[in-house]
Amino acid sequence: MYPAVLGELLPAAWHRTNRYVNNRVECDHGRLKARLRPMRGLKQDRSAKVITVGHAFVQNVRRAHYELAGEAPANQRLAIAFDELAVAI
Repeated sequence: MYPAVLGELLPAAWHRTNRYVNNRVECDHGRLKARLRPMRGLKQDRSAKVITVGHAFVQNVRRAHYELAGEAPANQRLAIAFDELAVAI
């Protein structure tokens, strides 16, 4: 039923069912993928340090080690702290 409906609605539509017919499309972005895959991850010690320090800061805010949103409920503490920081900056 599906091909018959397609034929009525879109007579010019052509559904390719042969093997490997989409290969041109797949090959088109293959070079982009080849360039992007090796660039994943942290490439420099400075980047790793920034990520580590940021993670430690967020954990310390969650545990109320700072005066930022210290009285707020634990599940809202991080959002309130970042709101306070945005106003301060």
